[in-house]
Amino acid sequence: MDTTTVAAFLAVDLLLVFTPGADWAYAIAAGLRDRSVVPAVAGLIAGYAGYTLLAVAGLVVLVASSPSVLTALTVAGAGYLMWLGWGVLARPAVLDAPTKAVSSSRRQVMLKGAGISGLNPKALLLYFSLFPQFIHPATGWPVAAQTGLLGTLHMAACAIVYLAVGVLARTVLKTRPAAARAVTRVSGAMMIGIGGFLLVERLAG
Repeated sequence: MDTTTVAAFLAVDLLLVFTPGADWAYAIAAGLRDRSVVPAVAGLIAGYAGYTLLAVAGLVVLVASSPSVLTALTVAGAGYLMWLGWGVLARPAVLDAPTKAVSSSRRQVMLKGAGISGLNPKALLLYFSLFPQFIHPATGWPVAAQTGLLGTLHMAACAIVYLAVGVLARTVLKTRPAAARAVTRVSGAMMIGIGGFLLVERLAG
């Protein structure tokens, strides 16, 4: 796999990672609520690690070749994202609550993060639609190795961006409740918009 292909993938991948959505909302919430954003981000990355393992095993190609399965997964993910976005819009004040000990354990926080990224329609788009465009069997690299490299790059980008988002939420928004509410409302609206777009696009196709 040549550096031009890797650079092109990173350019497209970063556009997706920097698009606010469910992952961003969860990282922001963790930054404003929990003592550390690491468990939340680790959970988000774990969800993508699962996708990467499935991709390396070749299951992603099989799913992508089955329109009915891909449609079902996309609809489920889009619906979940819209539901989560509505929840963020309906309860933005939860993010400006004072920092306090929460009942959720680190394990619970990680599991919820894995569920959020695992059902994120952006992940379906990335692994099922984007990855195949940058994988070229004729380059001499095994397909599994190319897939693993792309998955690792994506997880690294997510870890860096989401940690930064969580830390910035803690340092910048913690003392600015109005700004925190505005950010979460925008994030919730974008989740609904992205989910709706993916839903309409998949069902219309």
